[in-house]
Amino acid sequence: MRSIPVESDNKFSLERAALLLALTETRQEENDLREHYTVQERITCGVTETGGTVAALQHTGKLTNSVLSTGLNTGVIHKDAKQIHALVHAALEASNSIFIHTNGNASFALKIGLTTDGDWLAVAIFGRSSLHPLSEHCRVGLGYMHL
Repeated sequence: MRSIPVESDNKFSLERAALLLALTETRQEENDLREHYTVQERITCGVTETGGTVAALQHTGKLTNSVLSTGLNTGVIHKDAKQIHALVHAALEASNSIFIHTNGNASFALKIGLTTDGDWLAVAIFGRSSLHPLSEHCRVGLGYMHL
């Protein structure tokens, strides 16, 4: 197991925390990092995974629905119009980097990290895309919005 990445010089950022959550490779690593952020940094975190083609993820709203469900179920946001609006915009901002310059038939496997301090929220997406297993490559996106 890898050690928990800790912010250097006590310069904590929600954006970096969301990215690190999205980059975790095991459930244990994810849980350890979430616990660290919850206890040490006093932030609320959520993590989800999703996959499919661009058409399945983007046009049907599967990605946005996954982010919204995770945000509501983990307490990252509350059932409030302004918070839902902010989370949707942060997810769209993050997904812009994921879906840019890709074929509509490309397949994606994505992990999404959500963090909030109650005033701001960050959505980070990390994953792989490919049209063929030999053409697989990584993609990353980040969105940051005020609640």
